[in-house]
Amino acid sequence: MSKIDERTTSIYFDDWGQGEPAVLLLPGWCVSRSAFDALGEEIGKHRRVLTLELRGHGEAPSVNSDFSTADLLADALALVEASGARQVIPLSLSHAGWVAIELRRALGTRVPGIVLLDWIVLEAPPPFLDALQGLQDPGRWQQTRDQLFALWSKGVADPAVRGFIHRDMGHYGFEMWARAGREIDAAYCEAHSPLMALAALTPPVPAVHLYAQPEDAQYLESQQNFATAHPWFQVQKLPAQSHFPMIEVPHLVAQAVEEFIARLATGAPR
Repeated sequence: MSKIDERTTSIYFDDWGQGEPAVLLLPGWCVSRSAFDALGEEIGKHRRVLTLELRGHGEAPSVNSDFSTADLLADALALVEASGARQVIPLSLSHAGWVAIELRRALGTRVPGIVLLDWIVLEAPPPFLDALQGLQDPGRWQQTRDQLFALWSKGVADPAVRGFIHRDMGHYGFEMWARAGREIDAAYCEAHSPLMALAALTPPVPAVHLYAQPEDAQYLESQQNFATAHPWFQVQKLPAQSHFPMIEVPHLVAQAVEEFIARLATGAPR
């Protein structure tokens, strides 16, 4: 793990492989960069990979003050600048997608495309919004978190995924989960949905959503309909049992990423 010392914080990251555009792996809230170990190794066979450790997460030191999505964006921007990469493609897990969208807004064509991994890209359903409120309640947060863990583990046989959910994500306490709930809730309230946030970018950025769950035909159909109306967007469902396909099927995620980058290189939206 490498480190960049900024004025107010230190930024921890991994950097390996060669070739541009580089892929910037962004973990979600309450997820360490170790979630991307297998995927980073696969993508690193073909190009440079940067993996950000979110502040206060994983092997990064604990923080004594509050921080927000805007601070995570600042860390990602600092890493991009320090890396010297001319172009980066953010690959964001779940709600780190909000950071990926803002990276495009900040860097323009230096971010030629975005890969979204297993995210609620439509408007958030009421039960999920209620869970975000529960995570911010000292009396409800642990029950709410455990309910989410049970939902994410249901029907999942892969021990690596189950272990990651309960050991890695279970490592974080009320403060981090409450912060996650606050920041995610605020993003949906402001933008309504990730697809609407992407559609608001001018000019639009090519984006692909790779996801495995839920097994809901309507969820896929809604995204396909959006893609028909917005040719810069693509969706691909992956054959995995969980919300963590980068752990279950990293080779398939890496393959989809390389196919997306190849299409960007030819100028083909699909």
